[in-house]
Amino acid sequence: MNSFQLFIRYLKGHVKTLCACILCVLILASIFFLYRVPGETILYAVFLCLLFIILFMIWDFIRFSKKHQALTVIRQQPAPDMAQFPEATTQIEEDYQSIIAELNESRAQLLAQYDNSRTEMNDYYTMWAHQIKTPISAMNLLLKAEDTAANTALLAELFKIEQYVDMVLSYIRLDSDATDYIIKPCSLVKIVRECIHKYARIFVMKKIRLVFDEEDFFVLTDEKWLSFVIEQIISNALKYTHEGQITMTIDRTRPALKISDTGIGIRAEDLPRVFDKGFTGYNGRSGQKSTGLGLYLCKRILNKLSHTISIESEPDKGTTVTIGLDTYKNVRFPRDGSR
Repeated sequence: MNSFQLFIRYLKGHVKTLCACILCVLILASIFFLYRVPGETILYAVFLCLLFIILFMIWDFIRFSKKHQALTVIRQQPAPDMAQFPEATTQIEEDYQSIIAELNESRAQLLAQYDNSRTEMNDYYTMWAHQIKTPISAMNLLLKAEDTAANTALLAELFKIEQYVDMVLSYIRLDSDATDYIIKPCSLVKIVRECIHKYARIFVMKKIRLVFDEEDFFVLTDEKWLSFVIEQIISNALKYTHEGQITMTIDRTRPALKISDTGIGIRAEDLPRVFDKGFTGYNGRSGQKSTGLGLYLCKRILNKLSHTISIESEPDKGTTVTIGLDTYKNVRFPRDGSR
């Protein structure tokens, strides 16, 4: 807002006072006229009154402008302090500041209650997720004791449960103050191999072929969080691919990791929203029972790692997910890891 617009706002706020002053000057001039005071004297008195009003308005507008600038600076701060407010010059300003102070106090109390509630909820779900892993591990051992078709199918479903538990833990840890991101040179091939190994049983059960370029390449990233992202993308590829293959390639010029499948693909109208929280799209509503959290978490994690993710897809032809790892300076190391 420029000075002229601010002055117009000032006049609008003081129009009643200005009209009252002008009315008083007119009344004074009328009385002088009725008492047959010389015209020059009347004009001189009116001139002095108007000059005083103008000078007073200029002085008051300067005070008004400084106060407006001070409040604008305070408004731009994320958590304004009441001590920074300009001194109240009227009772109305004191009342407003008292109301703001009470609102700030109420807001602080609500935030404290919310933080306590969120901390308790996170602690509970973290404890639950860790405790549920014990019976999952026990069931896994019991089912592996006998190699039958039924046990194999149950193991696949148990694996899904374990993945959902890991997703809960990642969702809780993502915004936790205790979560640390360790950025260091990591073998991209090693990370991908470990992710593939976790899903090896699903590849075999669904008879999906895997194509992977295993020439090693090192990138600066957080191994744990990048592994979670790759696992989510592999999981989605396996879920929506009923035959064909999944291809994983490393683009060393960009660099990036590309994961392509020959699955059912994604509709064009769904593509812009696939990273939205809770969005399942047509595929998720057509019997796949998608949570709509996997890609949302991937996007948020990669943002925190300063990486990128994009999706290209055609219905009935497949999907390609590209994880851009070029934000940080990437480095090559020998295959034996020596530096």
